[in-house]
Amino acid sequence: MPAGALDDSLLLSVSKPARYTGGEWNSVVKPAGAGVTCRVALCFPDTYEVGMSHLGLKILYSLLNDRPDVACERAFAPWHDMEKVMRDNGIPLFALESKGPVRDFDIVGFSLQYELSYTNILNMLDLAGIPLFRKDRSGTDPVIIGGGPCAFNPEPLADFFDCFLIGEGEEAVPEIVDAVIDGKGRKLERNDLLRSLAAIEGVYVPAFPGSVRKRIVEDFENAYYPVKPVVPYIETVHDRIQVEIMRGCRRACNFCQACAIYGPNRFRSAGRIIKLAEEIYRNTGYDEVSLVSLSSGDHPQIMEIITSLTGAFKERAVSVSFPSLRVEEMTSRFPVELTSGRHTGLTFAPEVGSDKMRKIINKNIPVEALKECAYQAFKNKWPNVKLYFMIGLPQEDDSDLDALVGLAKEISEVRRRVDGRPADINVSVSIFVPKPHTRFEKEPMIRFDEALRRQRYIREKARGTRIKFSFHDAEMSYIEAVFARGDRALSGAIHSAWKRGAKFDSWREHFDFRRWLDAFNDASIDPDSYSLRQRGLEEKMPWKFIELR
Repeated sequence: MPAGALDDSLLLSVSKPARYTGGEWNSVVKPAGAGVTCRVALCFPDTYEVGMSHLGLKILYSLLNDRPDVACERAFAPWHDMEKVMRDNGIPLFALESKGPVRDFDIVGFSLQYELSYTNILNMLDLAGIPLFRKDRSGTDPVIIGGGPCAFNPEPLADFFDCFLIGEGEEAVPEIVDAVIDGKGRKLERNDLLRSLAAIEGVYVPAFPGSVRKRIVEDFENAYYPVKPVVPYIETVHDRIQVEIMRGCRRACNFCQACAIYGPNRFRSAGRIIKLAEEIYRNTGYDEVSLVSLSSGDHPQIMEIITSLTGAFKERAVSVSFPSLRVEEMTSRFPVELTSGRHTGLTFAPEVGSDKMRKIINKNIPVEALKECAYQAFKNKWPNVKLYFMIGLPQEDDSDLDALVGLAKEISEVRRRVDGRPADINVSVSIFVPKPHTRFEKEPMIRFDEALRRQRYIREKARGTRIKFSFHDAEMSYIEAVFARGDRALSGAIHSAWKRGAKFDSWREHFDFRRWLDAFNDASIDPDSYSLRQRGLEEKMPWKFIELR
Protein backbone atom coordinates (compact mmCIF):
# COMPACT_ATOMS: atom_id res chain seq x y z
CA MET A 1 0.00 0.00 0.00
CA PRO A 2 1.24 3.56 -0.62
CA ALA A 3 2.83 5.68 2.09
CA GLY A 4 0.29 7.06 4.48
CA ALA A 5 -2.11 4.19 3.78
CA LEU A 6 -3.81 2.23 6.54
CA ASP A 7 -1.81 -0.64 7.98
CA ASP A 8 -4.13 -3.24 9.49
CA SER A 9 -1.89 -3.49 12.56
CA LEU A 10 -2.86 0.06 13.48
CA LEU A 11 -6.46 -1.03 13.92
CA LEU A 12 -5.47 -3.11 16.94
CA SER A 13 -5.17 0.12 18.93
CA VAL A 14 -8.68 1.45 18.24
CA SER A 15 -12.15 0.55 19.43
CA LYS A 16 -14.43 -1.28 16.99
CA PRO A 17 -11.88 -1.75 14.19
CA ALA A 18 -14.63 -3.26 11.99
CA ARG A 19 -15.77 0.33 11.45
CA TYR A 20 -12.78 0.77 9.13
CA THR A 21 -12.05 -2.60 7.52
CA GLY A 22 -14.72 -2.81 4.82
CA GLY A 23 -15.13 -6.19 3.14
CA GLU A 24 -18.66 -6.71 4.44
CA TRP A 25 -21.17 -9.06 2.82
CA ASN A 26 -22.66 -7.42 -0.32
CA SER A 27 -20.09 -4.60 -0.37
CA VAL A 28 -18.87 -3.78 -3.88
CA VAL A 29 -15.20 -3.42 -4.82
CA LYS A 30 -14.44 -2.39 -8.37
CA PRO A 31 -10.80 -2.62 -9.53
CA ALA A 32 -9.07 0.47 -10.87
CA GLY A 33 -9.95 0.93 -14.50
CA ALA A 34 -12.47 -1.79 -15.36
CA GLY A 35 -14.52 0.67 -17.38
CA VAL A 36 -15.09 3.00 -14.42
CA THR A 37 -15.22 6.65 -15.49
CA CYS A 38 -16.57 8.21 -12.28
CA ARG A 39 -15.72 7.48 -8.65
CA VAL A 40 -18.17 8.56 -5.97
CA ALA A 41 -17.50 8.62 -2.22
CA LEU A 42 -20.65 8.66 -0.07
CA CYS A 43 -19.66 10.26 3.23
CA PHE A 44 -21.75 10.12 6.38
CA PRO A 45 -20.62 12.63 9.04
CA ASP A 46 -21.09 10.31 12.00
CA THR A 47 -19.91 6.88 13.10
CA TYR A 48 -20.16 3.77 10.96
CA GLU A 49 -22.96 2.35 13.13
CA VAL A 50 -25.11 5.44 12.59
CA GLY A 51 -24.33 5.89 8.91
CA MET A 52 -24.84 2.26 7.98
CA SER A 53 -28.38 2.49 9.36
CA HIS A 54 -29.28 5.29 6.98
CA LEU A 55 -31.59 4.12 4.21
CA GLY A 56 -30.64 6.88 1.77
CA LEU A 57 -27.00 5.81 1.80
CA LYS A 58 -28.02 2.21 1.08
CA ILE A 59 -30.16 3.27 -1.87
CA LEU A 60 -27.52 5.44 -3.52
CA TYR A 61 -24.70 2.98 -2.87
CA SER A 62 -26.48 0.14 -4.67
CA LEU A 63 -27.97 2.37 -7.35
CA LEU A 64 -24.60 3.78 -8.38
CA ASN A 65 -22.70 0.50 -8.16
CA ASP A 66 -25.25 -1.10 -10.47
CA ARG A 67 -23.75 1.15 -13.15
CA PRO A 68 -20.64 -0.39 -14.73
CA ASP A 69 -19.12 3.06 -15.31
CA VAL A 70 -19.36 4.12 -11.65
CA ALA A 71 -17.52 2.97 -8.54
CA CYS A 72 -19.31 4.06 -5.38
CA GLU A 73 -17.63 3.68 -1.99
CA ARG A 74 -18.35 4.70 1.61
CA ALA A 75 -16.59 6.82 4.24
CA PHE A 76 -17.65 7.66 7.78
CA ALA A 77 -16.42 9.99 10.50
CA PRO A 78 -13.63 8.20 12.35
CA TRP A 79 -14.01 8.04 16.11
CA HIS A 80 -11.56 10.01 18.23
CA ASP A 81 -9.09 7.17 18.68
CA MET A 82 -9.02 6.37 14.97
CA GLU A 83 -8.65 10.04 14.03
CA LYS A 84 -5.56 10.26 16.22
CA VAL A 85 -4.08 7.18 14.55
CA MET A 86 -4.77 8.70 11.14
CA ARG A 87 -3.30 12.11 11.94
CA ASP A 88 -0.27 10.64 13.72
CA ASN A 89 0.50 8.38 10.75
CA GLY A 90 -0.40 10.74 7.92
CA ILE A 91 -3.36 8.59 6.82
CA PRO A 92 -5.95 10.63 4.90
CA LEU A 93 -9.67 9.94 5.11
CA PHE A 94 -10.18 6.82 3.03
CA ALA A 95 -13.09 4.94 1.47
CA LEU A 96 -13.82 1.49 2.89
CA GLU A 97 -13.93 -0.49 -0.33
CA SER A 98 -10.59 0.41 -1.95
CA LYS A 99 -8.95 2.17 1.02
CA GLY A 100 -8.22 4.91 -1.51
CA PRO A 101 -8.05 8.55 -0.33
CA VAL A 102 -11.39 10.32 -0.53
CA ARG A 103 -9.69 13.34 -2.11
CA ASP A 104 -8.99 11.24 -5.24
CA PHE A 105 -12.67 10.68 -6.00
CA ASP A 106 -14.59 12.68 -8.60
CA ILE A 107 -17.62 13.30 -6.37
CA VAL A 108 -17.76 13.44 -2.58
CA GLY A 109 -21.32 13.43 -1.31
CA PHE A 110 -22.28 14.18 2.29
CA SER A 111 -25.54 13.13 3.92
CA LEU A 112 -26.92 16.12 5.85
CA GLN A 113 -29.22 14.49 8.40
CA TYR A 114 -28.90 16.81 11.42
CA GLU A 115 -27.47 20.21 12.19
CA LEU A 116 -25.15 19.03 14.94
CA SER A 117 -23.09 17.06 12.42
CA TYR A 118 -21.77 20.16 10.64
CA THR A 119 -18.38 20.25 12.36
CA ASN A 120 -17.87 16.57 11.49
CA ILE A 121 -18.18 17.53 7.81
CA LEU A 122 -15.34 20.01 8.15
CA ASN A 123 -13.27 17.49 10.08
CA MET A 124 -13.74 14.87 7.37
CA LEU A 125 -12.81 17.33 4.61
CA ASP A 126 -9.70 18.29 6.56
CA LEU A 127 -8.75 14.65 7.14
CA ALA A 128 -9.22 14.06 3.42
CA GLY A 129 -6.91 16.93 2.50
CA ILE A 130 -9.69 18.74 0.63
CA PRO A 131 -9.91 22.54 1.04
CA LEU A 132 -12.75 23.34 3.44
CA PHE A 133 -14.04 26.39 1.56
CA ARG A 134 -15.33 25.97 -1.99
CA LYS A 135 -13.58 29.18 -3.07
CA ASP A 136 -10.23 27.54 -2.36
CA ARG A 137 -10.82 24.43 -4.47
CA SER A 138 -9.33 23.87 -7.91
CA GLY A 139 -10.18 21.66 -10.84
CA THR A 140 -8.23 18.79 -9.31
CA ASP A 141 -10.46 18.66 -6.23
CA PRO A 142 -13.61 16.53 -6.14
CA VAL A 143 -17.05 18.10 -6.42
CA ILE A 144 -18.46 18.36 -2.87
CA ILE A 145 -22.22 17.74 -2.78
CA GLY A 146 -24.66 17.75 0.14
CA GLY A 147 -28.12 16.24 0.32
CA GLY A 148 -30.71 15.24 2.89
CA PRO A 149 -33.09 17.06 5.26
CA CYS A 150 -30.63 19.82 6.21
CA ALA A 151 -30.15 20.67 2.54
CA PHE A 152 -33.58 22.28 2.71
CA ASN A 153 -31.78 25.18 4.35
CA PRO A 154 -28.28 24.86 2.90
CA GLU A 155 -27.17 28.43 3.59
CA PRO A 156 -25.15 27.84 6.80
CA LEU A 157 -23.05 25.34 4.83
CA ALA A 158 -23.04 27.16 1.49
CA ASP A 159 -19.42 28.33 1.78
CA PHE A 160 -18.20 24.74 2.19
CA PHE A 161 -20.18 22.94 -0.54
CA ASP A 162 -19.99 23.18 -4.30
CA CYS A 163 -23.63 22.21 -4.65
CA PHE A 164 -26.61 20.66 -2.90
CA LEU A 165 -29.30 18.27 -4.05
CA ILE A 166 -32.67 19.50 -2.79
CA GLY A 167 -35.01 16.54 -2.64
CA GLU A 168 -34.88 12.88 -3.67
CA GLY A 169 -31.86 11.29 -5.27
CA GLU A 170 -32.88 8.13 -7.12
CA GLU A 171 -33.22 9.97 -10.44
CA ALA A 172 -31.21 13.14 -9.75
CA VAL A 173 -27.95 11.54 -8.59
CA PRO A 174 -27.43 9.58 -11.84
CA GLU A 175 -27.95 12.86 -13.73
CA ILE A 176 -25.33 14.52 -11.54
CA VAL A 177 -22.91 11.68 -12.25
CA ASP A 178 -23.59 11.95 -15.99
CA ALA A 179 -22.84 15.68 -15.86
CA VAL A 180 -19.53 15.07 -14.06
CA ILE A 181 -18.52 12.35 -16.54
CA ASP A 182 -19.38 14.68 -19.41
CA GLY A 183 -17.45 17.52 -17.79
CA LYS A 184 -14.38 15.32 -17.37
CA GLY A 185 -14.59 14.22 -20.96
CA ARG A 186 -14.79 17.81 -22.20
CA LYS A 187 -12.21 18.99 -19.64
CA LEU A 188 -14.54 21.70 -18.36
CA GLU A 189 -13.28 24.35 -15.97
CA ARG A 190 -14.68 23.98 -12.47
CA ASN A 191 -17.10 26.89 -12.79
CA ASP A 192 -18.40 25.57 -16.11
CA LEU A 193 -18.96 22.16 -14.54
CA LEU A 194 -20.88 23.77 -11.68
CA ARG A 195 -23.03 25.65 -14.20
CA SER A 196 -23.91 22.37 -15.88
CA LEU A 197 -24.86 20.91 -12.49
CA ALA A 198 -27.01 23.96 -11.73
CA ALA A 199 -29.08 23.14 -14.82
CA ILE A 200 -30.25 19.86 -13.24
CA GLU A 201 -33.61 20.11 -11.50
CA GLY A 202 -33.14 20.02 -7.74
CA VAL A 203 -29.48 21.05 -7.76
CA TYR A 204 -28.52 24.26 -5.95
CA VAL A 205 -25.11 25.79 -6.64
CA PRO A 206 -24.33 28.51 -4.05
CA ALA A 207 -21.97 30.27 -6.47
CA PHE A 208 -24.91 30.86 -8.82
CA PRO A 209 -27.89 31.57 -6.55
CA GLY A 210 -31.39 31.32 -7.90
CA SER A 211 -34.65 29.49 -7.27
CA VAL A 212 -34.48 25.69 -7.04
CA ARG A 213 -37.34 23.24 -7.32
CA LYS A 214 -37.39 20.21 -5.02
CA ARG A 215 -36.66 16.98 -6.85
CA ILE A 216 -39.39 14.35 -6.50
CA VAL A 217 -39.57 10.75 -7.69
CA GLU A 218 -43.01 10.59 -9.23
CA ASP A 219 -43.19 6.82 -9.87
CA PHE A 220 -42.47 5.57 -6.37
CA GLU A 221 -43.84 2.10 -7.09
CA ASN A 222 -41.04 1.40 -9.57
CA ALA A 223 -38.36 3.57 -8.01
CA TYR A 224 -35.00 1.90 -7.49
CA TYR A 225 -34.64 -0.01 -4.23
CA PRO A 226 -31.61 -2.02 -3.05
CA VAL A 227 -32.16 -5.74 -2.56
CA LYS A 228 -28.52 -6.57 -1.69
CA PRO A 229 -27.66 -4.05 1.05
CA VAL A 230 -24.29 -4.24 2.75
CA VAL A 231 -24.43 -6.39 5.92
CA PRO A 232 -22.11 -4.93 8.60
CA TYR A 233 -19.83 -7.05 10.77
CA ILE A 234 -20.87 -5.10 13.86
CA GLU A 235 -24.23 -4.11 15.28
CA THR A 236 -25.65 -0.90 13.87
CA VAL A 237 -28.45 1.36 15.07
CA HIS A 238 -30.98 -0.24 12.73
CA ASP A 239 -29.75 -3.80 12.31
CA ARG A 240 -32.57 -5.20 10.21
CA ILE A 241 -34.21 -5.34 6.79
CA GLN A 242 -35.69 -1.97 5.92
CA VAL A 243 -38.47 -1.77 3.34
CA GLU A 244 -39.67 1.74 2.54
CA ILE A 245 -43.39 1.32 1.94
CA MET A 246 -44.39 4.95 1.32
CA ARG A 247 -43.16 8.52 1.30
CA GLY A 248 -44.91 11.58 2.62
CA CYS A 249 -47.43 12.03 5.41
CA ARG A 250 -50.97 13.37 5.19
CA ARG A 251 -50.86 14.66 8.78
CA ALA A 252 -49.14 17.98 8.05
CA CYS A 253 -48.44 18.75 11.70
CA ASN A 254 -47.53 22.41 12.01
CA PHE A 255 -44.11 21.74 13.55
CA CYS A 256 -43.08 18.81 11.31
CA GLN A 257 -40.48 19.42 8.62
CA ALA A 258 -40.56 15.84 7.39
CA CYS A 259 -44.10 16.24 6.08
CA ALA A 260 -42.93 19.10 3.89
CA ILE A 261 -39.68 17.70 2.56
CA TYR A 262 -40.76 14.09 1.95
CA GLY A 263 -44.15 14.83 0.38
CA PRO A 264 -46.30 14.25 -1.54
CA ASN A 265 -47.79 10.94 -0.41
CA ARG A 266 -46.69 8.03 -2.60
CA PHE A 267 -47.07 4.30 -1.99
CA ARG A 268 -45.51 1.01 -2.97
CA SER A 269 -47.99 -1.76 -3.62
CA ALA A 270 -48.33 -4.66 -1.21
CA GLY A 271 -47.03 -7.07 -3.83
CA ARG A 272 -43.89 -5.03 -4.48
CA ILE A 273 -43.23 -4.60 -0.75
CA ILE A 274 -43.51 -8.33 -0.06
CA LYS A 275 -41.28 -9.16 -3.04
CA LEU A 276 -38.62 -6.68 -1.84
CA ALA A 277 -38.71 -8.10 1.69
CA GLU A 278 -38.26 -11.65 0.38
CA GLU A 279 -35.34 -10.66 -1.87
CA ILE A 280 -33.54 -8.72 0.83
CA TYR A 281 -34.02 -11.58 3.29
CA ARG A 282 -32.45 -14.05 0.85
CA ASN A 283 -29.49 -11.71 0.35
CA THR A 284 -28.90 -10.81 4.00
CA GLY A 285 -30.43 -13.29 6.44
CA TYR A 286 -31.67 -10.64 8.87
CA ASP A 287 -34.24 -11.78 11.43
CA GLU A 288 -36.39 -8.65 11.41
CA VAL A 289 -38.26 -6.74 8.70
CA SER A 290 -39.06 -3.10 9.40
CA LEU A 291 -41.68 -1.20 7.41
CA VAL A 292 -40.22 2.26 6.93
CA SER A 293 -42.24 5.45 6.47
CA LEU A 294 -43.36 8.55 8.31
CA SER A 295 -46.81 7.11 8.95
CA SER A 296 -47.16 3.47 7.90
CA GLY A 297 -50.79 3.35 9.00
CA ASP A 298 -51.70 5.72 6.20
CA HIS A 299 -50.76 3.11 3.58
CA PRO A 300 -54.04 1.98 2.00
CA GLN A 301 -52.92 -1.68 2.08
CA ILE A 302 -51.17 -1.65 5.47
CA MET A 303 -53.10 -4.53 7.01
CA GLU A 304 -52.68 -6.68 3.90
CA ILE A 305 -48.95 -5.96 4.04
CA ILE A 306 -48.68 -6.86 7.72
CA THR A 307 -50.74 -10.02 7.37
CA SER A 308 -48.81 -11.21 4.31
CA LEU A 309 -45.38 -10.50 5.78
CA THR A 310 -46.23 -12.02 9.15
CA GLY A 311 -47.45 -15.18 7.42
CA ALA A 312 -44.51 -15.36 5.04
CA PHE A 313 -41.84 -15.03 7.71
CA LYS A 314 -43.43 -16.66 10.76
CA GLU A 315 -41.89 -20.08 10.17
CA ARG A 316 -38.48 -18.52 9.56
CA ALA A 317 -38.40 -16.82 12.99
CA VAL A 318 -38.35 -13.40 11.33
CA SER A 319 -40.32 -10.68 13.07
CA VAL A 320 -42.09 -7.78 11.38
CA SER A 321 -41.97 -4.35 12.97
CA PHE A 322 -44.14 -1.38 12.08
CA PRO A 323 -43.13 1.62 14.16
CA SER A 324 -45.42 4.20 12.57
CA LEU A 325 -48.92 2.74 12.62
CA ARG A 326 -51.92 4.91 13.36
CA VAL A 327 -53.41 4.38 16.78
CA GLU A 328 -56.83 3.72 15.25
CA GLU A 329 -55.48 0.94 13.03
CA MET A 330 -53.50 -0.67 15.82
CA THR A 331 -56.53 -0.72 18.08
CA SER A 332 -58.82 -2.40 15.58
CA ARG A 333 -56.33 -5.03 14.42
CA PHE A 334 -54.12 -5.60 17.46
CA PRO A 335 -55.54 -8.98 18.55
CA VAL A 336 -54.96 -10.48 15.09
CA GLU A 337 -51.78 -9.07 13.60
CA LEU A 338 -49.80 -7.72 16.53
CA THR A 339 -49.85 -10.62 18.99
CA SER A 340 -47.49 -12.94 17.10
CA GLY A 341 -43.74 -12.84 16.73
CA ARG A 342 -41.11 -11.27 18.97
CA HIS A 343 -42.30 -8.44 21.20
CA THR A 344 -39.87 -5.57 21.73
CA GLY A 345 -42.00 -2.56 22.57
CA LEU A 346 -44.42 -0.06 21.12
CA THR A 347 -43.82 3.64 20.60
CA PHE A 348 -46.47 6.34 20.33
CA ALA A 349 -45.94 10.02 19.64
CA PRO A 350 -48.86 12.01 21.07
CA GLU A 351 -46.52 15.08 21.04
CA VAL A 352 -48.82 17.01 23.41
CA GLY A 353 -51.27 16.25 26.19
CA SER A 354 -54.12 18.75 25.88
CA ASP A 355 -56.87 19.25 23.34
CA LYS A 356 -55.80 22.88 23.03
CA MET A 357 -52.28 21.95 21.96
CA ARG A 358 -53.53 19.21 19.65
CA LYS A 359 -55.47 21.85 17.74
CA ILE A 360 -52.49 24.24 17.70
CA ILE A 361 -50.11 21.68 16.21
CA ASN A 362 -52.80 20.18 13.95
CA LYS A 363 -52.38 16.65 15.29
CA ASN A 364 -55.62 14.99 16.30
CA ILE A 365 -54.61 11.96 18.34
CA PRO A 366 -57.68 10.00 19.54
CA VAL A 367 -56.79 9.63 23.22
CA GLU A 368 -59.30 6.90 23.97
CA ALA A 369 -58.01 4.87 21.02
CA LEU A 370 -54.45 5.39 22.27
CA LYS A 371 -55.41 4.07 25.70
CA GLU A 372 -57.19 1.08 24.17
CA CYS A 373 -54.12 0.31 22.08
CA ALA A 374 -51.91 0.46 25.17
CA TYR A 375 -54.34 -1.91 26.88
CA GLN A 376 -54.04 -4.40 24.03
CA ALA A 377 -50.25 -4.14 24.22
CA PHE A 378 -50.20 -4.87 27.95
CA LYS A 379 -52.77 -7.63 27.53
CA ASN A 380 -50.63 -9.33 24.89
CA LYS A 381 -47.50 -9.08 27.06
CA TRP A 382 -45.60 -6.41 25.18
CA PRO A 383 -42.77 -5.51 27.58
CA ASN A 384 -42.89 -1.73 27.37
CA VAL A 385 -44.58 1.30 25.92
CA LYS A 386 -42.71 4.48 25.06
CA LEU A 387 -44.24 7.91 24.52
CA TYR A 388 -42.82 10.93 22.72
CA PHE A 389 -43.83 14.45 23.70
CA MET A 390 -42.63 17.94 22.84
CA ILE A 391 -42.52 21.07 25.00
CA GLY A 392 -41.99 24.71 24.11
CA LEU A 393 -44.58 24.84 21.34
CA PRO A 394 -46.37 28.12 20.64
CA GLN A 395 -49.04 29.08 23.22
CA GLU A 396 -48.09 26.30 25.64
CA ASP A 397 -48.60 26.97 29.36
CA ASP A 398 -48.41 24.98 32.58
CA SER A 399 -51.90 23.56 32.18
CA ASP A 400 -50.69 21.89 29.00
CA LEU A 401 -47.75 20.40 30.89
CA ASP A 402 -50.23 19.08 33.46
CA ALA A 403 -52.16 17.44 30.63
CA LEU A 404 -48.94 15.92 29.24
CA VAL A 405 -48.13 14.26 32.56
CA GLY A 406 -51.78 13.32 32.99
CA LEU A 407 -51.88 11.49 29.66
CA ALA A 408 -48.72 9.55 30.52
CA LYS A 409 -50.30 8.59 33.86
CA GLU A 410 -53.47 7.44 32.12
CA ILE A 411 -51.47 5.20 29.79
CA SER A 412 -49.62 3.74 32.78
CA GLU A 413 -52.87 3.14 34.67
CA VAL A 414 -54.42 1.27 31.73
CA ARG A 415 -52.41 -1.77 32.73
CA ARG A 416 -54.47 -2.12 35.92
CA ARG A 417 -57.17 -3.61 33.71
CA VAL A 418 -54.75 -6.44 32.90
CA ASP A 419 -53.03 -7.34 36.17
CA GLY A 420 -54.01 -4.74 38.75
CA ARG A 421 -50.87 -2.63 38.70
CA PRO A 422 -49.66 0.40 36.73
CA ALA A 423 -47.12 0.00 33.96
CA ASP A 424 -43.60 1.34 33.75
CA ILE A 425 -43.69 3.97 30.99
CA ASN A 426 -40.69 5.61 29.34
CA VAL A 427 -41.41 9.13 28.13
CA SER A 428 -39.02 11.12 25.93
CA VAL A 429 -39.59 14.88 25.87
CA SER A 430 -37.96 17.03 23.21
CA ILE A 431 -37.89 20.81 22.91
CA PHE A 432 -39.62 22.50 19.99
CA VAL A 433 -37.12 23.68 17.38
CA PRO A 434 -38.57 25.84 14.58
CA LYS A 435 -37.70 24.26 11.25
CA PRO A 436 -37.72 25.58 7.67
CA HIS A 437 -40.72 24.90 5.43
CA THR A 438 -43.13 24.41 8.35
CA ARG A 439 -46.03 26.55 9.51
CA PHE A 440 -44.02 27.27 12.67
CA GLU A 441 -40.83 28.29 10.86
CA LYS A 442 -41.07 31.88 12.15
CA GLU A 443 -41.92 31.00 15.74
CA PRO A 444 -39.29 31.48 18.47
CA MET A 445 -37.75 28.73 20.52
CA ILE A 446 -38.22 29.04 24.29
CA ARG A 447 -35.25 30.29 26.32
CA PHE A 448 -32.96 27.98 28.31
CA ASP A 449 -34.19 28.96 31.72
CA GLU A 450 -37.80 28.45 30.67
CA ALA A 451 -37.02 25.09 29.05
CA LEU A 452 -35.31 23.92 32.24
CA ARG A 453 -38.22 25.21 34.36
CA ARG A 454 -40.73 23.26 32.30
CA GLN A 455 -38.61 20.13 32.57
CA ARG A 456 -38.43 20.50 36.36
CA TYR A 457 -42.18 21.13 36.48
CA ILE A 458 -42.89 17.89 34.62
CA ARG A 459 -40.55 15.89 36.85
CA GLU A 460 -42.26 17.26 39.95
CA LYS A 461 -45.73 16.49 38.61
CA ALA A 462 -44.67 12.91 37.83
CA ARG A 463 -43.15 12.28 41.24
CA GLY A 464 -44.40 9.05 42.80
CA THR A 465 -45.49 7.49 39.48
CA ARG A 466 -43.94 4.68 37.47
CA ILE A 467 -43.21 7.05 34.61
CA LYS A 468 -39.60 7.68 33.67
CA PHE A 469 -39.08 11.00 31.88
CA SER A 470 -36.01 11.75 29.79
CA PHE A 471 -35.45 15.21 28.33
CA HIS A 472 -33.55 16.43 25.32
CA ASP A 473 -30.66 18.73 26.15
CA ALA A 474 -31.73 22.37 26.00
CA GLU A 475 -28.29 23.62 24.94
CA MET A 476 -28.05 21.14 22.07
CA SER A 477 -31.58 22.05 20.94
CA TYR A 478 -30.58 25.72 21.00
CA ILE A 479 -27.63 25.13 18.65
CA GLU A 480 -29.85 23.03 16.41
CA ALA A 481 -32.31 25.94 16.20
CA VAL A 482 -29.56 28.42 15.32
CA PHE A 483 -28.49 26.42 12.28
CA ALA A 484 -31.98 25.25 11.31
CA ARG A 485 -32.91 28.90 10.61
CA GLY A 486 -29.41 30.12 9.76
CA ASP A 487 -27.88 31.98 6.85
CA ARG A 488 -24.43 32.16 5.25
CA ALA A 489 -23.05 34.32 8.03
CA LEU A 490 -22.94 31.19 10.19
CA SER A 491 -20.20 29.52 8.15
CA GLY A 492 -17.61 31.49 10.10
CA ALA A 493 -19.00 30.20 13.40
CA ILE A 494 -18.97 26.59 12.16
CA HIS A 495 -15.37 26.97 11.05
CA SER A 496 -14.37 28.59 14.33
CA ALA A 497 -16.09 25.91 16.42
CA TRP A 498 -14.31 23.21 14.45
CA LYS A 499 -10.95 24.93 14.92
CA ARG A 500 -11.70 25.05 18.64
CA GLY A 501 -12.15 21.28 18.63
CA ALA A 502 -15.88 20.78 18.04
CA LYS A 503 -16.88 17.44 16.53
CA PHE A 504 -19.47 14.77 17.26
CA ASP A 505 -21.66 17.54 18.66
CA SER A 506 -24.74 15.32 18.47
CA TRP A 507 -23.13 13.07 21.10
CA ARG A 508 -23.89 14.61 24.48
CA GLU A 509 -20.59 13.60 26.01
CA HIS A 510 -18.69 15.48 23.30
CA PHE A 511 -20.93 18.54 23.03
CA ASP A 512 -19.42 21.72 24.53
CA PHE A 513 -21.87 24.62 24.65
CA ARG A 514 -19.26 27.12 25.82
CA ARG A 515 -17.14 26.30 22.79
CA TRP A 516 -20.04 27.18 20.53
CA LEU A 517 -20.69 30.46 22.33
CA ASP A 518 -17.02 31.34 21.88
CA ALA A 519 -17.26 30.46 18.19
CA PHE A 520 -20.27 32.74 17.73
CA ASN A 521 -18.32 35.49 19.46
CA ASP A 522 -15.37 34.88 17.11
CA ALA A 523 -17.70 35.37 14.14
CA SER A 524 -19.44 38.43 15.70
CA ILE A 525 -22.78 36.60 15.65
CA ASP A 526 -25.67 36.85 18.09
CA PRO A 527 -27.10 33.30 18.10
CA ASP A 528 -30.27 34.45 19.90
CA SER A 529 -31.28 36.33 16.77
CA TYR A 530 -31.55 33.00 14.95
CA SER A 531 -33.10 30.77 17.62
CA LEU A 532 -35.11 32.94 20.01
CA ARG A 533 -36.41 35.72 17.79
CA GLN A 534 -39.96 35.79 16.46
CA ARG A 535 -39.72 36.39 12.72
CA GLY A 536 -41.89 39.06 11.16
CA LEU A 537 -44.64 38.19 8.70
CA GLU A 538 -42.86 39.94 5.85
CA GLU A 539 -39.36 38.74 6.73
CA LYS A 540 -37.77 36.74 3.95
CA MET A 541 -36.34 33.48 5.25
CA PRO A 542 -32.93 32.26 3.98
CA TRP A 543 -34.46 29.18 2.33
CA LYS A 544 -37.26 30.88 0.40
CA PHE A 545 -35.51 30.25 -2.92
CA ILE A 546 -36.44 26.57 -2.55
CA GLU A 547 -39.72 25.61 -4.21
CA LEU A 548 -41.40 22.59 -2.61
CA ARG A 549 -44.12 22.44 -5.36
